[in-house]
Amino acid sequence: MTPHTGFTRKGWILFAVMSVVWGITYLFIKEAVESYSPAAVVAGRTLIGGLLLLPFAIRAGVLKEALRLWPWLLVFGVIEMAGPFLLLSHAETQLPSGLTGLLVATVPLFATLIGLLRGDRSTLAPLRLGGLLIGFVGVAIVVAGPGLFPNEPGSILAIGEVLLTALLYAIAPFVIAAKLSHVPSLGTITLSLLVIGLAYLPAALLTQHEVPTVRSTISLLLLAVVCTAVAFVAFFALIREVGPVRAPLFTYVNPVVAIVLGAALLAEPITPGLLIGLPVVLVGCWLAASGGRLRPAA
Repeated sequence: MTPHTGFTRKGWILFAVMSVVWGITYLFIKEAVESYSPAAVVAGRTLIGGLLLLPFAIRAGVLKEALRLWPWLLVFGVIEMAGPFLLLSHAETQLPSGLTGLLVATVPLFATLIGLLRGDRSTLAPLRLGGLLIGFVGVAIVVAGPGLFPNEPGSILAIGEVLLTALLYAIAPFVIAAKLSHVPSLGTITLSLLVIGLAYLPAALLTQHEVPTVRSTISLLLLAVVCTAVAFVAFFALIREVGPVRAPLFTYVNPVVAIVLGAALLAEPITPGLLIGLPVVLVGCWLAASGGRLRPAA
């Protein structure tokens, strides 16, 4: 076992898988929205992902238990999937995929802020509060940096959509901890994906006005299979292996993967604001989430 992080070899493998799998999500979304409407992207990724997980959920016998708490399951689905997936898909019609990945990495900042508002005394530690401030300064540097994006109202709105996504992602764990902690995760995720997918299907059919390209279709399939179904399974395995505190640490690597892939495959610009703001945001997130500890508290 590695002394500083507590990760086993299997834990490191799962950590690397999650770093890449959710790091490439933004690339696939960017490619998918080239010829699919945002609603169609959400419906496609959730329905396909849910259908892939359904046999495993049935075999494990976890659906009935999840259905007993269907109101909270629906709340979780809206906060974790319905809202974020649509916001991200729409935002990436305006923003580079790398920038989107970086802005989503602010989830720990919002989680710390929520903890502060809830009266969590651990969030009052000077380093955590300092990290909160540093992280938002980093976001400001990225957003205000020269050459980041055209001065269009749509870009500003898209940045707001991504930051709202990060806020929703930060709220979801509190819902799970308070209302769904005793429900098998596979049942929660499978039913949530299927319900959200069916809910978005009419909007997807009404808003899809062009014939999708092969490239966008392949990206949507990869988004559903790799970044939704496989990603959730790997994430649950990572939680079992290293615990719920250490598991989310891969979110610090995701934006680096997103930015590198966006630049290499989509010729997205690496702007001065991005170069300066990226390390500031990551340091701020780390301090806000860990209080400066190399090994998070168990």
